[in-house]
Amino acid sequence: MNIARLSIEKPLYTWLIILISLVGGIWGFATLGRLEDPAFTIKQAVIATQYPGATAEQVALEVSEPLESAIQKMDEVDIITSVNQPGQSLIEVEIKSTYDGGELPAIWTKLRARVGDAARTLPDGVSAPFVNDSFGDVYGLFYAVTAPGYSDAEQHELATWLRRELLAVPGVAGVEVAGLPDEAIFVEPDLALSVNQNVPVQAIANAIATADSVRDAGTLRNGDGKTAILRPEGSDSVDAIAGLSVGTQGKVINLFDMAQVHRGRQADPDLIIRHNGGEAFSLGIAGLATENIVEVGQRVDAHLAELDGDIPAGVTLEPIYQQHVVVEEASNAFLVNLAMSVAIVVAVLALFMGWRAAVVVGATLLLTVVGTLLFMALFSIEMERISLGALIIAMGMLVDNAIVVAEGMQIAMLRGKPSRAAADEAAGKTQIPLLGATVIGIMAFAGIGLSPDATGEFLFSLFAVIGISLLLSWVLALTVTPLLGHYFFKQGHADAADAYGGPLFRAYAATLRAALRLRWLVVVGLVAVTAACFAGFGLMKQQFFPNSNTPLFFVHYKLPQGTPIETTAGDLARVEAWLNKRSDVLAYTTFAGQGATRFMLTYAAEKPNPSYGHMIVRTASIEDIPALQADLEAFGTATFPEGEFRTRRLVFGPGGGDPIQVRFSGPDPAVLRQLADTAMGEMRAASDNITGVRSNWYEQELALRPVYATERAQIAGVSRDDIADMLRFSTDGITSGVLRERDRLIPIIVRRPADGPYSIVDQVVYSPLSETFVPVEQMVDGFEYEAVNTLVHRRDRLLTVTVGADIPADLTAAQVHAEVRPVIEAIDLPPGYRMEWGGEFEDSAKAQESLGKQLPLSLLIMVLISILLFNAIRQPVIIWLLVPMSVNGVVIGLLGTGLPFTFTALLGLLSLSGMLIKNGIVLVEEIDLVRAEGKPLRAAIVEASVSRIRPVMLAAVTTILGMAPLLWDAFFVSMAVTIMGGLAFATVLTLIAAPVFYDLFFSREARAGA
Repeated sequence: MNIARLSIEKPLYTWLIILISLVGGIWGFATLGRLEDPAFTIKQAVIATQYPGATAEQVALEVSEPLESAIQKMDEVDIITSVNQPGQSLIEVEIKSTYDGGELPAIWTKLRARVGDAARTLPDGVSAPFVNDSFGDVYGLFYAVTAPGYSDAEQHELATWLRRELLAVPGVAGVEVAGLPDEAIFVEPDLALSVNQNVPVQAIANAIATADSVRDAGTLRNGDGKTAILRPEGSDSVDAIAGLSVGTQGKVINLFDMAQVHRGRQADPDLIIRHNGGEAFSLGIAGLATENIVEVGQRVDAHLAELDGDIPAGVTLEPIYQQHVVVEEASNAFLVNLAMSVAIVVAVLALFMGWRAAVVVGATLLLTVVGTLLFMALFSIEMERISLGALIIAMGMLVDNAIVVAEGMQIAMLRGKPSRAAADEAAGKTQIPLLGATVIGIMAFAGIGLSPDATGEFLFSLFAVIGISLLLSWVLALTVTPLLGHYFFKQGHADAADAYGGPLFRAYAATLRAALRLRWLVVVGLVAVTAACFAGFGLMKQQFFPNSNTPLFFVHYKLPQGTPIETTAGDLARVEAWLNKRSDVLAYTTFAGQGATRFMLTYAAEKPNPSYGHMIVRTASIEDIPALQADLEAFGTATFPEGEFRTRRLVFGPGGGDPIQVRFSGPDPAVLRQLADTAMGEMRAASDNITGVRSNWYEQELALRPVYATERAQIAGVSRDDIADMLRFSTDGITSGVLRERDRLIPIIVRRPADGPYSIVDQVVYSPLSETFVPVEQMVDGFEYEAVNTLVHRRDRLLTVTVGADIPADLTAAQVHAEVRPVIEAIDLPPGYRMEWGGEFEDSAKAQESLGKQLPLSLLIMVLISILLFNAIRQPVIIWLLVPMSVNGVVIGLLGTGLPFTFTALLGLLSLSGMLIKNGIVLVEEIDLVRAEGKPLRAAIVEASVSRIRPVMLAAVTTILGMAPLLWDAFFVSMAVTIMGGLAFATVLTLIAAPVFYDLFFSREARAGA
């Protein structure tokens, strides 16, 4: 059955297809979910456990080790890493890539059960492990809230009110507040009075502990009912706490007679945030996964506008990042690029085939694109960076089918055939080859789209959209194109002039005849050029994912381990003052102590550390970033020689982290530190392109340990815990209770007076045995300094130190990695230790390994289809011989422009291979058909090739020019150059190399037949 003829004879069906594609596409565009990046699942959970008083190595041994041992028994777990700090274990569990997002809830339930069982064996004093499986939540609407002049309590009330209001907005899944000042109620006993009155600190703490506690008081039964008995009202203010009585040794003393009680800000918060130099807290808003983020963002904007009159004067909400604005701009840019691409296609077709063919093919192309939007909506494929790019990628292949059918039908009608017969002839002999070529083009992307890892999940929409659009283009080329050709094409006469008699066709025929005569010279030339280009491929810069086109970048600042957060924040304030003088800076937000809330899917925040500082800097455009980065790094390096100061561009796609990274694992922390120092020295010596070398264990810190005088202390009845409690009281303070203020629980901290001199040996410790205070110096044999590790990392239950490094902005990680790889791999490792690469090298290797597992099946299917199409071997071999040569134009294009070969360029290369195979199939099929008519071999080759020159060249020109709008897109520019350069060369391959190879493969048969 010929579909093309049926589409003309039954036009109602075709018009239904047109209307469904057009109306459905408009509906699909209006209802499609919109995201910035594809939603890939972050298959990680974090387990946080507190062990107050323990060293980092104790935490690793006594907490992380038993928990990791239990977790490791889960088949679903891929990698277990942990960061162990004094008093805290933070374990990250990464699930194998073969499990999809729908399986994760059951896996997290299993993980909680494993952790809960293992927690029973943990030492006394360890808190219940907290399993956080919402680690990957993205708060794409990210604001900095400044409230100058408002008290800490008022800022908390403001944050609570804003959070409550925003949670009520339809489509909002969660609101996260960070950076609010930490308040506390401080109780500071007069030490002279408390010692003279013999009132121990513990007595004060006990009185405070129950001051506002919540306790069930039971119920009173009354006949058939019962009445709840409420607890007595607690001390719910600072004055009420100051009025508490402390009972000890038969005496009752009022707290305000012996202590100062006041409310204030804690000195060592976990996080300090400033925005444009002013104190701020952040507000992150996450949308539901099923909602259109653009609509959610617009609702949030509208609700904030409604609240404008209720927001107190002086309070401002400044956007740090607005995902819905970015997505809307990307959607609008896509529409512009799409309109430009369609207009370019129509203009080129009108120039070379006439306006009638331009209308026919252009309308088919437009219907294919809008029809694809319809199916995207039906299959819940969001409109995001990758799916939009897929439509642009497919543009070159979408037009091929329609051009082939329109060209054949137009030529047949010019020769006098009626439209039905012309459609029958044009589509009848090409519909199966076109279908096979279309499937081959789809399968070229199957290896990436079906890859089970994060990269495959990130790029799945590419495969899905290309598959939908190409199949739809084949259907529409065989239905809509013939019907529109029936309406628009004119019927000529049988004796009309030869349609292929123009100068272009004659010049090509003469060139092809010469190439066939000199076929061995042509083959040698092609092989030589291909060999040279493969050699040139090694000279190209390699990069995993390109830099983002979002005009912001990050600053990472790390002071020596143990630096207090106030010092870190103070240094960042000097950076803010420098940025404030720059006209190319629009805004900046500072985070001291840890990274920001995850506001992008590809953003990974640094873990809490008081000596770490982070900045998000926004510029007007991405063109401003390189110069600003260079100047800022020069300023930071010169101003803060004691710290690590570096900037980092935002990168598309999953991965991230240090571009150069190497890990050493083994049992002894001291040996691991030596290996890390050796690796850092070797890296610096091996390459001048290595910058900012660092180890993730950082420096050891000095710790002070009292030497417990066992005999004297035990005789006095003073335990090690008593000494530890006394030292904590005299330094950080003891948290002994909470003050309830609405939904807030404000800690009550008992500590020595903050002002005044302090000497650790002058402290006194209470002896419960003698019920008196004794000097601490009598209970210890002095104090010793120890150098301790305060950051102990583990990976898969092994102690692991990671050495990371940065590279210059104009180089890629692959280039610098090649410079340092030999010296690092030459490091002599002691028995029981191992080395492995991380960073971009590992991410790229994993993606390529996963792709390598999928590609063989894809290639096998592609080869089988090509064999089945021809029911022969030689024709597919001719076509596949062209594929390696497709790299020639790619190398020339990328080396000429200086662009790196990125993962998106790999996508372009796959697309290029699909186009080349498709054109090759149509051309070789046409040669077979002409030969079947009885024409001699070379005459058949020339005639068939001449009849295909216009479709092949038009498909190439329209695709090349259609890629032009992407040259200004940071994500797709390397892919655009790959396709443009590669397709220009591939066109020559199709029109010259394929006929020459055909002649070589069939010349002996032709001579034998003659």
